[in-house]
Amino acid sequence: MDFKLGRLNLNAVAQGVGGLVFGNEDSNSSEDSYVERFLDRISNGVRAEDRRAAMVELQSVVAESRSAQLAFGAMGFPVLLSVLKEERDDVEMIRGALETLVSALTPIDTTLGVKNDVQPASMNSDLLSRESENIALLLSLLSEGDFYVRYYTLQLLTALLTHSPNRLQEAILSIPRGITRLMDMLMDREVIRNEALLLLTYLTREAEEIQKIVVFEGAFEKIFSIIQEEGGSEGGVVVQDCLELLKNLIRKNASNQMLLKETTGFDPIISILKLRRGSAFNFTQQKTINLLNALETIDLVLMGGLMDEPGREANRLSNQNALAQKKILDHLIMLGVESQWASVAVRCLALRCIGDLVTKNPHNLDSLANKLVGEEPHVEPALNAILRITLRTNTVQEFVAADYVFKCFCERNTVGQAMLASTMIPQPHSSSYFNLKDDGSMPFGSLLLHALLSSEANGDLETCCRAASVLSYILKDNAQCKDRALKIELDVPVPSLGSPEPLLHRIVKFLALAVSIRNKDNGQSKINTEGESYIQLIILRLLITWLADCPNAVKCLLDSPAHLTYLLELVSSSSASIFVRGLASVILGECVLYNKSEESGRDAFSVVDSISQKIGLTAYFLNFDALQKRFISISPSSVQHIKPLARSSEASMVDMEEIENDEMDQRHEHHPVIATIFDLSFVTSLKRLETDIRNIVVEVFSHTRSKVAVVPAELEQKDGEFDKDYIKRLKAFIEKQCIDMQDLLGRNATLAEEMARTGRAGASDPTEKPSSGRERVQSEALRQELIEAVQSVGALKSEKAKLEAEASHYRSLAGKMESDLKSLSDAYNSLEQENFQLESEVNALRKSGNVPYPDIEAIKAEAREEAQKDSDAELTDLLVCLGEEQKKIRKLSSRLTELGEDVDSLLEGAGDETVMPDGDDEEEDDDI
Repeated sequence: MDFKLGRLNLNAVAQGVGGLVFGNEDSNSSEDSYVERFLDRISNGVRAEDRRAAMVELQSVVAESRSAQLAFGAMGFPVLLSVLKEERDDVEMIRGALETLVSALTPIDTTLGVKNDVQPASMNSDLLSRESENIALLLSLLSEGDFYVRYYTLQLLTALLTHSPNRLQEAILSIPRGITRLMDMLMDREVIRNEALLLLTYLTREAEEIQKIVVFEGAFEKIFSIIQEEGGSEGGVVVQDCLELLKNLIRKNASNQMLLKETTGFDPIISILKLRRGSAFNFTQQKTINLLNALETIDLVLMGGLMDEPGREANRLSNQNALAQKKILDHLIMLGVESQWASVAVRCLALRCIGDLVTKNPHNLDSLANKLVGEEPHVEPALNAILRITLRTNTVQEFVAADYVFKCFCERNTVGQAMLASTMIPQPHSSSYFNLKDDGSMPFGSLLLHALLSSEANGDLETCCRAASVLSYILKDNAQCKDRALKIELDVPVPSLGSPEPLLHRIVKFLALAVSIRNKDNGQSKINTEGESYIQLIILRLLITWLADCPNAVKCLLDSPAHLTYLLELVSSSSASIFVRGLASVILGECVLYNKSEESGRDAFSVVDSISQKIGLTAYFLNFDALQKRFISISPSSVQHIKPLARSSEASMVDMEEIENDEMDQRHEHHPVIATIFDLSFVTSLKRLETDIRNIVVEVFSHTRSKVAVVPAELEQKDGEFDKDYIKRLKAFIEKQCIDMQDLLGRNATLAEEMARTGRAGASDPTEKPSSGRERVQSEALRQELIEAVQSVGALKSEKAKLEAEASHYRSLAGKMESDLKSLSDAYNSLEQENFQLESEVNALRKSGNVPYPDIEAIKAEAREEAQKDSDAELTDLLVCLGEEQKKIRKLSSRLTELGEDVDSLLEGAGDETVMPDGDDEEEDDDI
């Protein structure tokens, strides 16, 4: 590489570079002249040494000056491209040209000079990539034998891809064997291999066609071969680049995932995750990065492809089963549960992979339920260990990841939910101080209840809310688990009930405690504002999940009148957040929607009355609208962040630390736990509940409170009043009451609909006037008349269609009969003509005297004679046959007699069976 720095480097361009640094106003023009002079020497020089020196000086100027880059872009590309095409034998000139092009496409820091809005590097990249022939020329240079030619070519392609990715991708796809040449570079020397690996990683980020071609060129085998050569998870940044390329190839691409599974399989990926117990001292930063990339690869495989891609679910299930057969659950539990020396990011990603591995997969769910962790004698179920991580971790990120495992475990897993709920048995002194380090022998459900109830003694609402989150997954869409949880009674009796306190009442008490701590400390408590908010939200989510489709839970909640009062105050509280008010409104709605009680003060009508009087239906429904608006601003937690590629582990670690800090920052605008609470399934269920709640409120307002009416005293028959007058008076009273009741129901329904409409739109149209109850009744009557009219019109239309069909049928019959009649008429006419023709011939024969008339009698006699002859011949033949048969009979009779058989008895009755033949013979004899 001595050609890079010649003596002319500083001497020839000292004035140009100095002018750039010190702000000489003539520097730009000087550098333009330098670039032009060097290009002229390269193009028109005679001596090879002079042309090579000019190339070196040109590269130095372009590498140090933005204005020189601009000047080169204006006039330098044709000259250097001509060198690349025509001077392949001069290796030094090819090297210099490629290095100069790389310098022209590399951005220059402008901190010392005047910052220019024009980006020469981007402009030059655009100029070079406009023609696909230029890309083809560069790809052809990859087959050159010189190391530096291939190296600079790959660097130049990478620079082009950085500034003009779409053009380069299209050009490479249009060039025959373009991708193949790049793939061949993976088998080259280490430096070139690494550059080719980085280039392919950039190329395959978004281009699906290039991804498929790279896979068919054997990318998987080459990637895993390089990883193995570099030492697997213990390898350096090259292993990271290989895993980045692998992720690009299988990200949201089910076909490539299937090829990976069918070719190399998942063993090479799983081998990266293998750890030995006690290997904490080998956990370097680069190994952490490699493990993270391997776990991200596993997570992509478990996703199965795009969300709406056909066959995604089958591919996901197949990948889950294939990975489970390779015992990947053991490695994930080692990383996420047992390897506490691993970084938080590794543990969290391993836990998320465990959740994705078992979700909606019965076999994997059973494996996780029966999995044990630890070493003898300290062995416990894996779910217990994950629950302990959920309850005691100091980082929110790890809590979210461990909580995700239970969410996936309980999703559509009624058996697993019932198994966990069956262990929920309160332990003695469950409200005493809770020590997570001494809970190794405690069952899962008891450990969960212990954590849930211990906050009363030590004020640890954080642990309480985390346990509440796990409990909400156990109860979700499982009526048996909900009823079982309702039967859990605590030791402390409730004065108002005179019986032990239900668990549901204790949950409401914790909600009130969380709200009171926030109001009392005004954000200065040990738990920060965001943390306090998500504590309330998790408890509210538990209550919503518990009350959904569970009338027994609603009854239990309303058994204490203070609960309804508290919920009304929470919904109307100005200090509560939009999330808290909205979720509390949903709970009140569930108390109406799933309320089957008929007890006064606790039925659905009483709850609606309380909402109307203490909150107002307008404000109540506006809480739903505000909550839905906040859902839009919450970004989903599953959004994947694609990091820019880096060549050094230090730069990669900086990116990793920035991501961890962002995820673990509890003062972020949208807390990670909030995004976890309001996931897609929960938001969807809330929207469905909102619609049902609005409808049930309107329905409650449209009916009377009691179906049994009390008869007033004035309706009794008066003394001396005739029955006829009494009946008339009752009839008039009933008619008046019906009119008043219809008017009242109309006003109630109108009010409820207006409130619901106001809650949806936020504010009603001022020009729109609400209709009165009388108008509503009239409109209802008109609507019924309209329905009847529509029905009658429909009946008339159907009758008309039927008549039209019959008329069409008769018309077709008439046409057929008319055609038949015409056919008969034509046949009759033809017969008439033929008869007329025959009569004409007969008359002509009669008039002709030369032709004699035939003798009819002679013809008959002749015919009779011929018939007689035929009859005689047939009779003669019959007699001959009869004689032969008589001979056969005599022979058979004599033979039977010799055998001792009675011939007469055998022939007796034989004539009866042949009556008809004999009769025929007799008739023939008669004819004879």
